[in-house]
Amino acid sequence: MARMVTLDVDAVRAFVVIADSRSFTRAAESLGTTQGALSVKLKRLEDKLGQRLIERTPRLVRLSSQGELFIAAAREFLDAHERVVASLTATRKHFKIGIGCHVMGPEVPTLLARLKSMDPGLLIEVSLDSSRALLDNYAGGSLDAIIIRTEDDRRDGTVLCAEHFGWYAAPEFESPAGESLRLANLSPQCGVRSIAEQALDQASIPWTEVFVGGGIAAVMAAISAGLAVAAFPRRLAPPELVEVGAILGLPALPSSAVVLHSELRDKRTREALRTIASAFREHR
Repeated sequence: MARMVTLDVDAVRAFVVIADSRSFTRAAESLGTTQGALSVKLKRLEDKLGQRLIERTPRLVRLSSQGELFIAAAREFLDAHERVVASLTATRKHFKIGIGCHVMGPEVPTLLARLKSMDPGLLIEVSLDSSRALLDNYAGGSLDAIIIRTEDDRRDGTVLCAEHFGWYAAPEFESPAGESLRLANLSPQCGVRSIAEQALDQASIPWTEVFVGGGIAAVMAAISAGLAVAAFPRRLAPPELVEVGAILGLPALPSSAVVLHSELRDKRTREALRTIASAFREHR
């Protein structure tokens, strides 16, 4: 008769988060625990299964061959568990988060997927808008959390990642000597726009605004078309664009930070906020 193995949900969850994060540090941060506690849970799971699931060296954390075989079943196990728990929950938690349209980057799909998988009973509502609109809605209580850049708001918050800027243009862009620098900008409410224009003015570099976009995608399109130069977050700049600050003798731009604001403290929301923070920090 085959030996009956009973799996611990927390241990399986620890394994999956470690596998996704490829880091005990990031996994512990995401789950709100310590690396030591994670290691204990993983060892208990491996001992129960009689298989090594994670290979760990000072520089590398990866799935073992047995871990590769187990990961899909582990996800199904967690999904089934969460469905059972959600079915017994009287009310669904409605979590409303606002993300600045100029902050939206590669980490956002990751964090939304993780939020969904960690708590199927969590109804997530996402708003993409300008920082000013998000701040107003947050102050009015219609948003539970917002993610914006620090130049848009000076209040305390949780720093998710540093935001560094450069001057970007298409490879074929040329700025003829003696002519004003052609500039693409975000909307007048954007803090980066003000910082860029002030830096050019202080360096006595004449500029002409030739494009104003309502969001990052619009400005990126203008840059890619060779229309202008723009101050752009390095985190979001696609590889086909070129950093031209040194080439054109443009001033350095100060760094900022992506910040999370939320005053909610219930357990489910705290777990969601830790997941958000972890997703951003993995892409910094």
